[in-house]
Amino acid sequence: MKFINIGFGNMVSAGRIITIASPDSAPIKRLVQDAKEDGRVIDVSCGRRTRSVIVTDSDHVILSAIQAETVAGRLSFDGDDEETDPDDE
Repeated sequence: MKFINIGFGNMVSAGRIITIASPDSAPIKRLVQDAKEDGRVIDVSCGRRTRSVIVTDSDHVILSAIQAETVAGRLSFDGDDEETDPDDE
């Protein structure tokens, strides 16, 4: 299971992420507002400005202070921690 750092020591499972969006558009603002009303928002921005909105497969909406591009880059980075065995080459 791979976890992505979404800022301030908070992690989210990479396999659970459906989308990463900027919070500036009207549809995303409505999505966040509806999720707040339903109690599905997880705010990990630590009081800072929300810079990305992460939607999970469980319909939770995560608000992060990290740029959407940065989170996406961390998601697409293939950082396997396993070292290759020189004998395998």
